[in-house]
Parts: sequence; structure tokens; C-alpha cells
Amino acid sequence: MKSVLIVIPTYNEKDNITELLSEVFKSVPQVNVLIVDDNSPDGTGKIVDDLVANNTYNDRLFVMHRSGKLGLGTAYIQGFQWGMQRGYELLFSMDADFSHDPKYLPEMIALAENNDLVIGSRYVKGGGTQNWGFIRRLISKGGSLYARIVLLANVHDFTGGFNCYHKNFLERLNLDTVFSKGYCFQIEMKFRHVLMKAKIKEMPIIFCDRVNGKSKMSSNIFKEAVINVLRLSLMRGKIKNMMKNGISDD
Repeated sequence: MKSVLIVIPTYNEKDNITELLSEVFKSVPQVNVLIVDDNSPDGTGKIVDDLVANNTYNDRLFVMHRSGKLGLGTAYIQGFQWGMQRGYELLFSMDADFSHDPKYLPEMIALAENNDLVIGSRYVKGGGTQNWGFIRRLISKGGSLYARIVLLANVHDFTGGFNCYHKNFLERLNLDTVFSKGYCFQIEMKFRHVLMKAKIKEMPIIFCDRVNGKSKMSSNIFKEAVINVLRLSLMRGKIKNMMKNGISDD
């Protein structure tokens, strides 16, 4: 099996992180996990530090501390770069609030054997959301549909954050040139894979709303996504040039 790193950004997730890590390693004991903590005031980073110091997960858990809230996209980029430097072949993005159920990890890893990007998708047959109101479902599904239409790309769940990437494709897309700092990062990453003609598999998942802690969603995040999707569309040619290994236009 390929070496796997799961990157989980955190900010004030003390009520979730210990149980989440337990469930991740129960589901896939062979993986490694990197927590990227943005100086959580509630002590999330200290909780993970203690787990690392006590070697609770047999040297499979790591933590990166950042100075503050620097953006979800930058957290993933730093986490992926950390993992790529250490030779991990598969790198996951995953939320810390149990909205992404660890039970899906084994199947996603298996699908990554024959696909370049595996998306834990809410919007393909068999997928869905739980405990969401009508407005939130409308915004989320509408956001993915908007990105799909504007970017002319056949991805159903553009905004989802439960994804499995291959190191060789991350190297090609040139992480240093990714400009989306917030939640639009997920859209930009998928769009870049589309431009690289990557083989993309959307695996159905049920997305469960968080029980503990506060959601990080805001109107600013929605506005950023609307603007950045247009920006991505207008920059299609430039993004191709920024990425490595000469992607053709055909």
C-alpha cells in the first residue's frame, strides 16, 4: 500500500480532536496524521502535543504549529509540502469536526490506486448531507453547481474538503502558485486537476454537520468563493502555464 498522510487543520477543536484521532487510527492504523494548528485559543494544539509526547499513536501523529489563523488553504499547502518532503505518496485533506467520517478512509485509499484524485462527494448518487437546513444545503450544492458551470468542469462536489491527492500531481500543479487562501482552495485544487486531465473519482459520502464547536463558515467565505471561481475561469490559461510539465490545451 502507498504511504498515506492525512492533513487536518485545526482551530478551536478541543472537543473533537482526541476522539477524531482515535477513530482515524482505528479505521486506518497504517496511516500517519499531521495536525496543522493555527494557535487555537482553546488549547487544541497542546492536546495534540501531549498525544505526540506520550507516543499514543506510535510515531504516526505529528503537529505543526502556526502563529494564528492564516487561512485554510495555506494550512493545507504547508501540510502537503511537509508531507511531500517526507515522501508520502497519498495526501488527504480532512476536517477536524467529524463532518468527514473516518470510516470512508479505507475505500478512498483503495480507489486512489487507480485514480489521480479521489473526492469524498456529497453530490453523486449515494452521497448526501445530514442535519443541514434548507438554506445551507442550497448554498453548498449551489456553490458546487456554480463552479461546475463557470469552470466548465465535470465535478459534482467542487466545494467538499474530504479529498485524497497523489504526490506526483501535487508536484505538477505547483502548490506555491495556488492563490486561494480560504475555502475556495478546495475548488481551485480540483480545477487544477481537471486542467491536468487527472483521472478523478467521486466517491459518495454522507456529510454530517458538526456536533461540538462552532462552524467556521461565514458570508465572507461565500463571497470569496464567488469571486475566486470567476478569477479561476479567467486565469485558465495562466494557471496552465504556472503548473509544471507542460499541460496541453487540447
